Amino acid sequence: MTTAMPGIGNVMVIGSITCDLTSFSDRLPQPGETVLGNAFTMVLGGKGANQALAAARAGSHVSLVGCVGDDAFSGLVLGTLAEESIDTRHVLKTEGPTGIAHIRVDASAENDIVMIPLANARLSPEHIRQSLASAAQSAAVALIQLEIPHESALEAARQCKARGITVILDPAPAPAGALDPDFWPNVDIVTPNETEARLITGITVTDQESAVAAGRWFTDRGVQRAVVTLAGAGAVVVERTSPEGTAVSVQEPFPVTAVDTTAAGDAFAGVLGSALAEGLDWDQSLRRAMAGGALAVTVAGASPSLPQRAAIAAFLERQPAAAR
Repeated sequence: MTTAMPGIGNVMVIGSITCDLTSFSDRLPQPGETVLGNAFTMVLGGKGANQALAAARAGSHVSLVGCVGDDAFSGLVLGTLAEESIDTRHVLKTEGPTGIAHIRVDASAENDIVMIPLANARLSPEHIRQSLASAAQSAAVALIQLEIPHESALEAARQCKARGITVILDPAPAPAGALDPDFWPNVDIVTPNETEARLITGITVTDQESAVAAGRWFTDRGVQRAVVTLAGAGAVVVERTSPEGTAVSVQEPFPVTAVDTTAAGDAFAGVLGSALAEGLDWDQSLRRAMAGGALAVTVAGASPSLPQRAAIAAFLERQPAAAR
């Protein structure tokens, strides 16, 4: 059987879909304390759905593989995905509740999140295999995260890699300890933040030097590129250039005033996947992704913060020539 060539510009996202319930307050309560909040939102969320929206808004044709329930929240999340022209033919609808994320954001833009998988826990390896086999268009890039069962995420990486699709893994939420070793040879790009890198590798990431050490942990295990994001300090990229060699580069951050950091990582991953699927080279793709992540923190809420392609282009145009 001949395998179809990956479609330029097409992105497949395999991951979670939730309804995000977000409260905003000046500060987060201490245990046992009640504080008065300033605002509340209820919108589409989940790392899978957020990355799908980010890639779609960045200009890609996006298909989403996931699972929702049959409750009222499913109508809200599926409606938002339809409005964004995301292909949801491979979103399975099951009995029971849709996934929920409870997010709290303080005045400094820091947040904490409790994600309850619910329907996402029913996304099976078999459904992923069926979705990939019946996909109408081959994807150039696949985005995978860990808010779905690990065996399903691993099967997604294996199946996509076997089809010649570039696999980007956002290893969040990170397990306390290394993932299945079979993950890494099936991942082209991994994008942990400092906390995720520490939990997976055991290396405490506090600066660029320790970020490089964590990045090399991933490339030593078969990943082509490890992008360790350092929030306001930019990102460190470790690229495997040979079985024994690596190249290291640093992407400086774009200065912005943060309002809510909730979906910054999803904006980064979605825009990165979109840029690579479009055929941009690595440096161009990384800069575009950094711009997408920077813009996301300037807007409150998860899905509302994911920037449009035109906004990213305008933002980059405003940067000094060396930072574009």
